[in-house]
Amino acid sequence: MSQHKTVVVAMSGGVDSSVAALLLKQQGYNCIGITMKLWDYEEVGGNINHESGCCSLDSINDARMVCAKLDMPHYVVNFSKQFHTEVVDNFVEEYLAGRTPNPCVLCNTKIKWEALIKRALELGADYIATGHYAKVKQDPETSRYALCKGSYRNKDQSYALWGITQDSLARTLFPLGDLTKPEVRKLAEEHDLRTAKKSESMEICFVADNNYKRFLTSMVDGLEAELAHGKLTTTNGKVLGDQPGYPFFTIGQRRGIGKGFNKRMYVVDVDPKENKVIIGEEWELYSESLIAKNVNLICLPDLGNGVHGTVKIRYKDSGTPATIYALEDNKVRIVFDEPQKAVTPGQSAVFYKDDCVLGGGIIESFKRIQVPQTTEV
Repeated sequence: MSQHKTVVVAMSGGVDSSVAALLLKQQGYNCIGITMKLWDYEEVGGNINHESGCCSLDSINDARMVCAKLDMPHYVVNFSKQFHTEVVDNFVEEYLAGRTPNPCVLCNTKIKWEALIKRALELGADYIATGHYAKVKQDPETSRYALCKGSYRNKDQSYALWGITQDSLARTLFPLGDLTKPEVRKLAEEHDLRTAKKSESMEICFVADNNYKRFLTSMVDGLEAELAHGKLTTTNGKVLGDQPGYPFFTIGQRRGIGKGFNKRMYVVDVDPKENKVIIGEEWELYSESLIAKNVNLICLPDLGNGVHGTVKIRYKDSGTPATIYALEDNKVRIVFDEPQKAVTPGQSAVFYKDDCVLGGGIIESFKRIQVPQTTEV
């Protein structure tokens, strides 16, 4: 099957994409390496790595050198304008709307798949491939493509890939789906790939210093002054003092909200219209259900009268049993078997059946558990 098939491999300059290309070459595919230039440090700031991180000249050079060693062509494609419009602008807009976005989900859906597949087809390629730890399978009965967890659970990245469509999954290869990270590094060392020992960044690529406040204030002129002296309140409306602006807080946050309370307090909500940050006790963070929008179903064509599965509400979440019900306007209602802590609008809710992704959506709202009292501090 692989003979004479052409694959565009997304080459980030890291060890995972390097080994993905290596494996595909070994399997007989004709491989083309493409590095996507998505943004510039000069534009977004926070260059703590001195141009050594994602999208940097060093990373582009590493990808080029790996492609040269594997005897495959390498190209750099500039998607920065689309990336800024689809991902960075959305990131800013979501924070200003009081939500906490996951830009990697949008980047995967809009850039690494839609835009890259379009470019791959222009090059006459049959597939695209990435170094994600995930799997694609096709159901022989329904012919639908399934997105499944990678075998190495410590690095499973299926959560951030829920937005990929059926058409895109049909053209996707994940060569690392059955490998562990140590195995990937070993393969890179055995084949003398220059990225074998390269470390990986855990921050969002365009916020390299992980300082969201710096990034937002650099992107929006006058934001810090406009939002200064916002109010910090309890869930019953008691004003406790000032805070620097609601976008600089996220649900579940405990640090940075002040001291002197007679109990441990957390951010339980933000109000962008009133520039308020609402804090409460830990039990006030729990929700019994949520509404998610922009839903993409993968394994199933529809949810029927409801489907019971496992739902993850953040990347590091281990998942919890819940029932997913279809709503109008491409939304779902997710009802948890047990209340969940810190459901955060803007994050993704991804639902699974066993190891495969049923679908996912963006958390729009949540319904808190009924509480017996309001917080006094």
